[in-house]
Amino acid sequence: MDKTGFSIPPLTRTGQMTSHEYVYARLRYALMTGAIVPGTALKIRALAIYLGISPTPVREALRRLCSENALEVLGNRRIVVPRMNAGRFDELILLRVHLECLAAERALPYVSNILIEKMALIDEQMDRAAAGRNYNALTVLNQDFHELLYTANPNQSILPLIQSVWLQLGPFQRQVMDRVLDYYLVDRHKEILDALKARNAAALCKATEADIRDGIGRAGAEVMEQVLARA
Repeated sequence: MDKTGFSIPPLTRTGQMTSHEYVYARLRYALMTGAIVPGTALKIRALAIYLGISPTPVREALRRLCSENALEVLGNRRIVVPRMNAGRFDELILLRVHLECLAAERALPYVSNILIEKMALIDEQMDRAAAGRNYNALTVLNQDFHELLYTANPNQSILPLIQSVWLQLGPFQRQVMDRVLDYYLVDRHKEILDALKARNAAALCKATEADIRDGIGRAGAEVMEQVLARA
């Protein structure tokens, strides 16, 4: 962490990435993994210096993240990571449930045994990351697990909406990750895999909703209750 008040994790830049794409990808990863906490102000010039890049691609990346609701522009034109409140949290969890159950159900007819095997390998990696409390890896692997399923549907157009919700929850989710692991006593990913193997849409939706509510849903609700009690 430096004087800007946050630490943005490094990210490999491929040769095909423009400066804007690189800054966007790096800031998106930082938000998704909670490296930048809610309430943090993001100043274009300070970020440009921190990242060793010109202000223009930083400005473009921030504008893009604002359009995805990952960042908020205040009345004084300050760009900040939005703080979480109970109403917004409930809305985001409800959106996750409805969007992801729909995405899973729509993908089911296109799911192959090979895809299920790939998802199972990711789930095994998640188990190791959880055991080691490697939260960054756990967050990324969880998204990989779900994205692999949702994108099995060749006609899907819902993933950008889901990713926007993930982005909005990311900074807050990192703050409650310890509680998430405490509450997540039943491995809902195993239930998702079992439902996929059985080609059971109802069981798939049930497991997907439980995965969301048993994890970030319960842990986040507890934190929100604590915040309201202190207010």
